[in-house]
Amino acid sequence: MSESGRLIQRYYDAFNRGDWAAMLECLDAEVAHDLNQGPRETGRDAFRQFLERMDRSYVERLEDIVILPSADGHRVAAEYTVHGEYRATDEGLPPATGQRYVLPGGAFFEVAEGRITRVTNYYNLEEWLRQVGAEA
Repeated sequence: MSESGRLIQRYYDAFNRGDWAAMLECLDAEVAHDLNQGPRETGRDAFRQFLERMDRSYVERLEDIVILPSADGHRVAAEYTVHGEYRATDEGLPPATGQRYVLPGGAFFEVAEGRITRVTNYYNLEEWLRQVGAEA
């Protein structure tokens, strides 16, 4: 696997361990983070705050991860299956009661100088809402 592919694998291995510090080490200080159906957040500190928000409301594990680096290593795509539990109500979303969900997801990355400079995540929000028992 390419260097950029190994970087993304380390990022996801850290995610699955719940090791936020190791995830943050993979990121450039000015990382651009495009949230699914949300705004762009910039910087490692903003990403840390995102992880803290996620950690309060969700427990997730990614399985079946496929990492697809570009030939030049500057861009990487990843596809995976999210296995999660919605454990505490997230602002603007339906009430959490420990609902479990399984969703396909994907992400696009830009990599420079051994760090992730952009993370763009995608999943089907309407399907997630259906699985947690909310009106889509």
